[in-house]
Amino acid sequence: MTAEPVDTAGAVALDELIAGLTVDVPDHPEPGVVFRDLTPVFADGPVFRRVVDALAAPQLADPRAAALGAADGGQGFDVVVGVEARGFLLAAAVALDAGVGVVPVRKAGKLPRERIAADYALEYGTATLELHADSVRPGQRVLVVDDVLATGGTLEAAVALVEQLGGVVTAVSVVVELAALGGRQRLAPHAVHALWTT
Repeated sequence: MTAEPVDTAGAVALDELIAGLTVDVPDHPEPGVVFRDLTPVFADGPVFRRVVDALAAPQLADPRAAALGAADGGQGFDVVVGVEARGFLLAAAVALDAGVGVVPVRKAGKLPRERIAADYALEYGTATLELHADSVRPGQRVLVVDDVLATGGTLEAAVALVEQLGGVVTAVSVVVELAALGGRQRLAPHAVHALWTT
């Protein structure tokens, strides 16, 4: 008799699961940079389910995010903003579960209608992010989601775009935070919720 497979993902701490599935790729996209490949995390159904649930709950980890959600007894956000490209996967899943919309922050030249832009520096260069000018309403509570927080340049630009449209960033949720690169400090005073800090 063959034993049935047992899902043990719930018995292991989420940060340990993420750490165990993440693949470090040295010298990508350029020499000296270690790229954190999270695609194995996304490919593991039970782990991905836990990641999505945890990203959607920054209020459990940060009292600032909790205060913004407590006002209406809800989750603390009305829309989820996802940063290109892996942030799209995460933001769409979080938004679907929460029953709210998802808004993409794209690299320059990808959005077809009127948009606003923010330049930013990242770990290995510079770039521009854009957001449709009508995608966030004034006063709308926004959860910003991405896969990795490194230097904070990308997420700082995404937050600036949301705020330029009058949105209120309730929290920034990421799967991995590379603490040594100081990105969290660049996002202050916003609540940052990282599932695995390394």
